[in-house]
Amino acid sequence: MAGFDGKAYQERFDELAARGVDVHGEARLVLSLSPASVLDAGCGTGRVAIELAGRGVDVVGVDVDESMIAEARRRAPGLAWRHADLATLDLGRTFEVVVLAGNVPLFCPPEDRPALVAGCASHVAPGGAMVAGFQLDGRYRLDEWDQSCASTGLTLEQRWSTWERNPFGPDAGYAVSLHRRPSAQG
Repeated sequence: MAGFDGKAYQERFDELAARGVDVHGEARLVLSLSPASVLDAGCGTGRVAIELAGRGVDVVGVDVDESMIAEARRRAPGLAWRHADLATLDLGRTFEVVVLAGNVPLFCPPEDRPALVAGCASHVAPGGAMVAGFQLDGRYRLDEWDQSCASTGLTLEQRWSTWERNPFGPDAGYAVSLHRRPSAQG
């Protein structure tokens, strides 16, 4: 995901928020899981991470695009931001929730998607969850996503058609999937 203009990208969300549009559906869904720690994978300009941090969550934001990370750092210099490729990411720690908001899997080349899922899933703590939302426009099928998640030990727990948890159905144009890692056994 190179070539974005982080400042221009953020201005779009700022304009939506100024018009009264709710831009925090992803953060609300993540907060409903009551995590103490979150990896915002593909964090862009930090919209979700900043909202979560403002609610007391320990957040690390990671993005491959330098412009996006630069804007995130400008907006919230006190948060942990990492410029890195999610497919090769190793932060040396796990999180209660890993969130991929904003079509993150679609920005990844198809041949790298299994590595993207594996890199993100490796940061999910035992009993933790990975939540991802993306458009269903034929670029990435849900059965492929689910298979990649299953190959990393994550099980589909719930799926919705929006971040506001609207029911998922066969005509949905968007999917938000919650996959969970089993709790560690004593």
